[in-house]
Amino acid sequence: MSFQPPVDVDPELAALRAAAARGGLDDRVRLALALVQRGAMEEAFELHRAAAEAGHGGAQVECARMLLYGIGTDAAPHAAVDWLERAERQRNVVAGYFLALIALGSTVLPRDGRINQRVLAGVQAGFPPALRAAAVHFGRRDSAQDQALCVQMLQRAAQLGDGIAAQLLLPRLARGEGCAPQPAAAEDLRRRLEAAGALPLPASSARRPTTDPRHIPAPGMVALEDALQTPPLVERASSPRMSEIEGLLSADECRLLIACGAQLLRRSQTLDPETGQPAATQVRTSQDASFDPILEDLALRAVQLRIARAARMELVHAEQLIVLRYAPGEEYRPHRDYLNPASLAADRPHAGNRTRTICVYLNDVEAGGATEFPAAGVRVEPRAGCAVMFDNLDADGRPNADSLHAGLPVERGEKWLATLWLRERRYRSY
Repeated sequence: MSFQPPVDVDPELAALRAAAARGGLDDRVRLALALVQRGAMEEAFELHRAAAEAGHGGAQVECARMLLYGIGTDAAPHAAVDWLERAERQRNVVAGYFLALIALGSTVLPRDGRINQRVLAGVQAGFPPALRAAAVHFGRRDSAQDQALCVQMLQRAAQLGDGIAAQLLLPRLARGEGCAPQPAAAEDLRRRLEAAGALPLPASSARRPTTDPRHIPAPGMVALEDALQTPPLVERASSPRMSEIEGLLSADECRLLIACGAQLLRRSQTLDPETGQPAATQVRTSQDASFDPILEDLALRAVQLRIARAARMELVHAEQLIVLRYAPGEEYRPHRDYLNPASLAADRPHAGNRTRTICVYLNDVEAGGATEFPAAGVRVEPRAGCAVMFDNLDADGRPNADSLHAGLPVERGEKWLATLWLRERRYRSY
């Protein structure tokens, strides 16, 4: 049976449909985009696919994105890659950017040097998400040239309307990171961000991470494979197996996670032990944000890859990244991260249980907010850019009751935290 579009009662949509009927591919793509805005995803996908098959590069990218995320059709990452590669052959840098994003997972595409080539092409074309990803990448390095590049790329992305880049730029201008201090420019940017509803980012003293000199790229070189470097662990306990990681994330990476998470915060929930469904309780009084794959950009994916590899695991084993904010008095009372049978059955049981947790502190907490492990007698104080990692299962894969832990109440200031739960087997499709 052929697809039959509905009869329109929306005059604007009716006009777009009429234009598409008598016009070219661009008119059909405009109609498809309007349908997406109205939630008519299946019809939009059919229009994008038809235009993609006719060779429209923009439609090929949109068709690929809908296939990647399962919007208006079943998710099909390999088919998405096919469309993106066709668009890339037409010199579509947005297609190349999404291919780089997918390749970070090293499943549907190999994680190879083409990632860097594609990011560089996006930077040269002035594609804001590529500029932001490259800026955060250069911001991890010590060289003055790379630090200046970070600022320049954030400025360019901000000028092109990237609000997250503008938020990352503000503390650099104010503090003179990668540039001379520019208090007047910083104040002007602060006012514009405030008018746009962007909250100021909390202070972060996270240092630029120490990198093995053998793996430091030449200044100005895009080399996102640095996310694969595994920093040293400092073991703190054996049951649960628990370690600390110094200087995992840079200040820019911490700010990136806070800025992206702040837009999505909601009351934190816990999983009901009987139904496996989330519910708000007094056990957990923070706010959090979960990054659905459609919300992930290349910069966020690269940071998540770095966190997963620091936990000695691959990104495809990770659930969605969670960013949390604890205000004064808020806490997460003693709990365990492994899933009970009802919760596991409700969320991709083929991936197995949560074998490991890694939490990264994102800001400087004035007082309180430590992570406590009662069975081990260990308390970890929050330090921006540093992480705590622990196993939820024992060596035989059984839940380890000693993994009980708590986020102690924040006494002064606020605490921002990023958490990645890693499953025993593959959880993500790419």
